[in-house]
Amino acid sequence: MQRVIGLAIATFAFSSLSGVPTVASTAGVQRGRMINFDQGRHRGAPIDVSALLTAARGAPPMICSLAARAVGGWGWGGGSDAPYTPLAAVTSSSMNDDFDSGPLPAADIQRLLAGLASDDACVRELSIRLIGTQKAEMVDNELVTRLGSSDESLRAVAALGLGLVEARNAVDPLIRSLRDASTDVRANSAWALGRIESGRALNPLVNLFTDGAEKVREAAVAAIGHMDSTSAVPALIRVLRQDDSPAVRRVAAWALGNLEAREAVDALGNALAHDADSRVREMSAWALGNIEDRRGVAALGAAARGDAEDRVRETAVWSLGNIEDRSALDILNAATSDRSANVRGTAAWAIGQMDQNGTKAPAGLLRLLNDETADTRLKAAWALGQLEDPGALPAIRDALKNEKNDRVRKALIRALMKSGESSQATLTELLSSPDPQIREAAVRGIAGARSFDPWPWPWPRPRPFP
Repeated sequence: MQRVIGLAIATFAFSSLSGVPTVASTAGVQRGRMINFDQGRHRGAPIDVSALLTAARGAPPMICSLAARAVGGWGWGGGSDAPYTPLAAVTSSSMNDDFDSGPLPAADIQRLLAGLASDDACVRELSIRLIGTQKAEMVDNELVTRLGSSDESLRAVAALGLGLVEARNAVDPLIRSLRDASTDVRANSAWALGRIESGRALNPLVNLFTDGAEKVREAAVAAIGHMDSTSAVPALIRVLRQDDSPAVRRVAAWALGNLEAREAVDALGNALAHDADSRVREMSAWALGNIEDRRGVAALGAAARGDAEDRVRETAVWSLGNIEDRSALDILNAATSDRSANVRGTAAWAIGQMDQNGTKAPAGLLRLLNDETADTRLKAAWALGQLEDPGALPAIRDALKNEKNDRVRKALIRALMKSGESSQATLTELLSSPDPQIREAAVRGIAGARSFDPWPWPWPRPRPFP
């Protein structure tokens, strides 16, 4: 129980300090789908460092450790396996990586339910987050009861809880709450219905597309985007074209892409070309790539060539790679000269997606083997391995002579082998290298040039999600 409370405190503290709204901060794994943190809307949100360090002084080591993990991110690569950290001595014996709460005792659940009515926002937040870790049947009736409270704050937090536990027997009460006088209750009820994904909520949610509160419209549009139904696509297109809020238009673009609505290609292309808000354009580009309709190539190509925002050009290039239309090769080749390293690297990845037999390596891709950023060189080397173009062998050999980055060198060796390298001199040189990693990569390449592991598999940076 103490571990769970510590985790909740850490999560709440960092979401609060970074300005992330309560509902929007529920990123993670949702019913088997990976949900990325909103890369467009909250990217670069400022943290009050002074307030953070003041709050950290004297905090229990376990809570401080959880907060530190939140800064670095969960999962591989967050640095949790470092040999020494300042808190290692006081946390190693009292913590492990198992943060699952499991079923809470009935008495604790009652304490948490009572905490929902607290006048302290932190207590309410912690209580509902912990309730949200429980099975629906343990708490749904109690939460539905509180959904009818005269206290609008309690109604709003009850709707949040019903969404967290995905209480299917709460669909009708939540639909009624979509007409609540409180903006927060309507918004949380819409969000909860989106998590539950009940078809009965579809029309009531569409009715909220004209709600006077931006927060409510955004939640309703996002909820529709999670439902496996295309009947609301015309309404989503109207939102994309007409809503006066960039945040709502952006989520409409996401919903259309998530639903893979082919009838929305023209509307998304128009938004990509003309919307004044770069976040809407970025999401429209992503949606076109997720729909994978070749009718979107022209709009994506125009954005890749001419949009003023790096993130929009990068996403447009990613989408072209995802559609895998070889007619976009010239556009992608031009994008290898983009001023942004992220665009150049994603262009290399996208070219690697065009790995049909006979595809020649564009000149721009070969130039990227000498790019100033290692990530871009890595993607270029990977792409050349995908294309398997023997004509690229001289450029790959030259790059390998000068490359210092271990991952890039391995990718270059992979590219050599997959492109048909058979020169005895080159293979002898690789196998005689004083660098054991080069020798290992060469042996692996000779033994199985087409194997997935241990070769680099570079993907673009995370795409935008609402």
